[in-house]
Amino acid sequence: MIEVTAARKEYGTLRVVDDVDLRLPIGGVTSIIGPNGAGKSTLVSLISRLTLLDAGTITVHGLDVSRAPSRELARRLSVLRQENHLTARLSVRDLVAFGRYPHSAGRLTVEDERHIAEALAYLDLTELGDRFLDELSGGQRQRAFVAMVLCQDTDYVLLDEPLNNLDLSHAVDMMRLLRRAADELGKAVVLVIHDINFASAYSDHIVAMKNGRVVLQGTPEEVIAPEPLRRVFDLDVQVHELDGRRIAVYYD
Repeated sequence: MIEVTAARKEYGTLRVVDDVDLRLPIGGVTSIIGPNGAGKSTLVSLISRLTLLDAGTITVHGLDVSRAPSRELARRLSVLRQENHLTARLSVRDLVAFGRYPHSAGRLTVEDERHIAEALAYLDLTELGDRFLDELSGGQRQRAFVAMVLCQDTDYVLLDEPLNNLDLSHAVDMMRLLRRAADELGKAVVLVIHDINFASAYSDHIVAMKNGRVVLQGTPEEVIAPEPLRRVFDLDVQVHELDGRRIAVYYD
């Protein structure tokens, strides 16, 4: 379990994460939603130690992320940042192999090779393994980065806006993939996402943030409803049931 207790992060006089308490169980898909500036990405960065806490504690299975050795933390939790810029010209396979670094420190074993092959196959990238990343489409490149974090083989997979810059078809493919990873591989997938209908359709649990705080959390049925969404987005939203899923309509 990931446990966040009184987590706080400030930039100057701006408190972007404000005494957040949160419990994220193993397994399933958790979506973090909220308006711009709500603190969603910063919270994910704090959990993954890409950003350091100003106050509070965060633990992963009892391991304090502020004090844990990097390699030990990386065996329990993997993260995909919103922006991924690489200066080196890498093949898809070389990128995915980076996911094994916490386990082998760059000296790949037979076990590592098996994980790499499985991650490439799971993301339907086997035939593209020798292609360079700059030769791929945006959707293929995003799948390669997701393959890298799955290859790391951690209980928790954190993704900051994995649908960023994807068209509708590729966004649907990505959400189906993350849902499969949770169901078939037993991963706890935690993602920051702006599209509340994707969150509703593919998540087990939704965390809603506003002004640096968690204002509500629960199942899609509990969160994707007119009054909760009004609290989060200051917007009147209609919610309809479609094939057992709650779909929000927020157009005039």
